[in-house]
Amino acid sequence: MTRNLFVFLAGSGSFALLAGAYLFQALGYPPCAMCLWQRWPHFAAIAIGVLALRFGGRGLPLLGALAAGTTGAIGVFHTGVERDWWEGPTSCTGVSSLEGLSGADLLTIDGPRVVMCDQVTWELLSLSMASWNAVLSFGLMAIWISAVMIAKGSSRTA
Repeated sequence: MTRNLFVFLAGSGSFALLAGAYLFQALGYPPCAMCLWQRWPHFAAIAIGVLALRFGGRGLPLLGALAAGTTGAIGVFHTGVERDWWEGPTSCTGVSSLEGLSGADLLTIDGPRVVMCDQVTWELLSLSMASWNAVLSFGLMAIWISAVMIAKGSSRTA
């Protein structure tokens, strides 16, 4: 396999994970704040993939691996918050996220929808969306690292 194929697969993987996140959102699963945090590194990985395909080298795939690892780490942290392994940000967990809302806001159908970071809204095989993001993102990180290793090997033979 070539370096560019690994870069393409890794960037496309981030694109697919983002597309899946937006599909779930369209199906009625609004994201919490931590879900949104997990999307930013995927956007970065896609941009890095485009640049890496255009310019080559090892530096950009290393940044791609960092982006994939970052979203994977956020996914692990989010999973821990969902499973009560540790505290999450007070802005999207517990009672404090309801501060500032009136009783009318809480009772109306048209009021703001509060999406809690510590609640699992969907899961498959006992893994939440955050958990799946972590698992798949660490897989993408391995693909990025493979692109780095191929680039390293090809620079020795050149």
